[in-house]
Amino acid sequence: MRVESDIHSPSGDDPLVTPSGSSRVLPLVLFTVFLDMLGVGILLPVIPQLLGNPKSPDYLLPDGWSYSSGLILLGLLVAVYSFGQFLATPILGQLSDRYGRRPVLALSLAGTAIGYGVFAVGIITKNIPLLFASRLFDGLTGGNIAVAQAAIADVSTEENRTRNFGLIGATFGLGFILGPYIGGKLAAPGISVIGFLGLTTPSWFKAATPFWFAAALASLNTLLVVTRFPETLAERARDTTIRWSQSFTNIRRAADLPGLRTVFGTVFLYQSGFTFFTTFFSLYLVQKLGFGPSNVGDYFAVIGLWIALTQAVLAGALAKRFPSWKVVRVALPLLSLSVLTCFVPDNTTQLLLLSWCIPLFVGILFANATSLVSASAPREIQGEVLGINASVSALAQGIPAALTGFLGSININVPIVASSVTIGIAAVVFIRFYRPPKDVVEAAVAVLGPEAL
Repeated sequence: MRVESDIHSPSGDDPLVTPSGSSRVLPLVLFTVFLDMLGVGILLPVIPQLLGNPKSPDYLLPDGWSYSSGLILLGLLVAVYSFGQFLATPILGQLSDRYGRRPVLALSLAGTAIGYGVFAVGIITKNIPLLFASRLFDGLTGGNIAVAQAAIADVSTEENRTRNFGLIGATFGLGFILGPYIGGKLAAPGISVIGFLGLTTPSWFKAATPFWFAAALASLNTLLVVTRFPETLAERARDTTIRWSQSFTNIRRAADLPGLRTVFGTVFLYQSGFTFFTTFFSLYLVQKLGFGPSNVGDYFAVIGLWIALTQAVLAGALAKRFPSWKVVRVALPLLSLSVLTCFVPDNTTQLLLLSWCIPLFVGILFANATSLVSASAPREIQGEVLGINASVSALAQGIPAALTGFLGSININVPIVASSVTIGIAAVVFIRFYRPPKDVVEAAVAVLGPEAL
């Protein structure tokens, strides 16, 4: 069943959803993001075991390879996906401005399904080049979050923009509540699932199992987008020439776009710092606390719960009282300090007691940074600008991931220190140089009152 809209495209294409119909399209967008993030979360406990933990039965490197070589390959494997996104995401953003959100979203999800399936084959055959090829392919087609954000921007008003982006972040968190937990259990045979019921995982569960499951989820998501997702783009830029090399000029454009220069620079530094943390933290838990895939999955499920609570409750409450740029000014330095709390725990109990710090500020930043980018861009180029933002983020995720293996081979603490320092630099840049554009200030005053200044 299609969602009917208030307007139709001049060419007689699919029904469209306007901002007045956001309540009808928003649940479908969020469900699409949830399924996609569930698939991503499933992989978190597994990938570090393949190349970064020689004691794991799923370790893929042959005898004779050093531990440092495994860490470097792990970082490069994470990085190749991000570099693929860097190259392709702005192109997908332009394509979504020209042809609509729905077909591009379906294409990217189908590519994700294929990538997961090929990765599972690579694990089974212990073919490391195939693992890299699958992650690159998934990165080249995986612009689904940027397109979903563009769909949200299509149906958002100034009053509900931050709330709607916060809901995407909450859905992101929900996917990470279930995803890592499921991934940790799917990869580990004979592990208790619900202890008091005596349920354990089957003996045939292996490292490839989560990837087959993620491929099935992505396939289901593709089907839902094709059959149920309404088009949200009211005016398509059909005369626009697709700039296939756009990724190579995006950094310059990010620096040239009025009102976005400092925002993009902050996003780059913040994402770079957080990537230093996320790429290596699973292995940090393995080495310091002796975690296995199931334990890592449980921990990231707790992190996802905190992100979801932050996005669903705190981000919306803050949006009613403070403009986005004021929230970012406070959240960035606090996140930089929170990363250093990772050095405190010596056992699982201490880790869980401190686990709220980092996701609290990550959740706040997710909604407000994206909202700032969207609010500072004209509505007719939302897809392109959010594509540029995603491309900047992808580059910021690729470069640190490629470096993290080298840093981790020096000492397991070095990537965490690099994370805190880089996020701290992002805070300094934003506080020192960001000045909200006049129209953004006026919009904030109109919604929040004079106290927004």
